[in-house]
Amino acid sequence: MFPKGIGNMGQLGGLVKQAMEMKGKIEELKEKLGDETIEASAGGGMVNVVVNGRFELLSLEIDPEIINKDDPEMLTTLVRAAVNEGVRKAQDMIKEKMNEMTGGFDLPGMT
Repeated sequence: MFPKGIGNMGQLGGLVKQAMEMKGKIEELKEKLGDETIEASAGGGMVNVVVNGRFELLSLEIDPEIINKDDPEMLTTLVRAAVNEGVRKAQDMIKEKMNEMTGGFDLPGMT
């Protein structure tokens, strides 16, 4: 017979097992979401990007009409805006899918 309080070790073991299973499912989902792509643009579609769920820039398209050698800052600003929008959309997608899986329970470090 276990001393009082140790008899609940089975329940704790069950919780640990559930947590490990959830972690595995989350890792599997993160891997799957890494292959998802998100499109974003800036400047009314003059700069278009595709970002994946791993926050990698997959493609960048720049309309030649906005390339101005006398104003490189404008192009830099539009590229940065499009990439940042793509990353933000990817983060939102991942957060949404994680919330669906966890029932809205926030798991720090998972998103």
